[in-house]
Amino acid sequence: MSTFGAAVRPDFPAVANDFVFLDAPGGTQMPTVVAAKIASTGVSPISNRSRGSLPGRNADDAVLEFRAAAADLLGADPAGIVQGRSATQLTFDFSRTISKTWAAGDNIVLSQADHDCNVAPWLIAAERAGVEVRWAKLDAATSELPAAQYEDLVDARTRLVAVTAASNLVGTQPDIAAISAIAHAQNALTYVDGVHYTAHAPVDVRDMGADFFVASPYKFFGPHFGMLAASPELLETLHPDKLRPSPETVPERFELGTLPYEMLAGATAAIDYVAGLSPAGGTRRERIVAAMLAMDEYELELRDAIERGLAEIPGVTCYSRAQRRTSTLLITVAGITPLTIEARLRERGFLAQAGHFYAVEVCNALGLGEQGGVRFGLAPYNTREEVDGLLIALAEAVAEG
Repeated sequence: MSTFGAAVRPDFPAVANDFVFLDAPGGTQMPTVVAAKIASTGVSPISNRSRGSLPGRNADDAVLEFRAAAADLLGADPAGIVQGRSATQLTFDFSRTISKTWAAGDNIVLSQADHDCNVAPWLIAAERAGVEVRWAKLDAATSELPAAQYEDLVDARTRLVAVTAASNLVGTQPDIAAISAIAHAQNALTYVDGVHYTAHAPVDVRDMGADFFVASPYKFFGPHFGMLAASPELLETLHPDKLRPSPETVPERFELGTLPYEMLAGATAAIDYVAGLSPAGGTRRERIVAAMLAMDEYELELRDAIERGLAEIPGVTCYSRAQRRTSTLLITVAGITPLTIEARLRERGFLAQAGHFYAVEVCNALGLGEQGGVRFGLAPYNTREEVDGLLIALAEAVAEG
């Protein structure tokens, strides 16, 4: 077992409290270096972007450095990185823009594996444009989203395929490259929700075939906002609703209002922090990839230990079953509501949340309804000792009946 957790815990002041964070899919804790960068940027001379003054250059540098860092994280082009208030806001914005050319007779393909962030915006856009909505089904027995079904769903009138790179509820990682290949064979665009995936695996949007890829820095130690990656050439073909005097250049035409420069600087610091966890040297991109692989390996070791322990607790059902998945686990306990389990774990110092986590299609496919389940999500600062403590606490919570 790696000692990854012990090595990074001093970087995260929040984990020194008397409770255990097991809710990383809802957002990780922030390292000191990231908070310090946000604060230092906020108190530095700053104004609207320009190159003519120190405050203007500070703002411009924050934007350009963020785009470069995000591109290194995602394997993308810096000129195609768009900042937004959240992944949800970006998806709503892009759904309105992309759907402007849809017409009756067209169709789009959504998936039962997705967070509603990558469902509701497209449903609304489809209804507005009068196009058909088709669904890729989640296999309830395996929690897999088989890529082969897209061969039957995608045709010459498919305009868009929206799919998650990893389920925020059960961790399933669909074969995005295969799904994208099917979509592109019919000239359809792919819009990939990478919010959960980006915290657990190296991302290469080109290898994935993702035309659009959204992520959120607060899932990997950064501040709360969203970002989108696309090729600048594709973005040039899109014309969003915007203020008349605002820039027509890409990617600025998609960014509404003054950007949160201190938050962008914080995201850059978070990406640099990830790169600094690499066991090897190289470019920032190479170090990010190596660090993500190391973190994923560590988290999966902890996940496997939890799964072995869950198998020993009567009445527990685990729905995270896919062959390729993140370190996120969803469970239910026979005869005890998820909220009750959440409360009993919290009383014992373990912070794991209950609910559907906006993955309502996943819950429906698994027969869980609105109450969902209890989700355990791991981060690199978690430890084997915390995992062992969780299993003891869960066994006690279940034994209460």
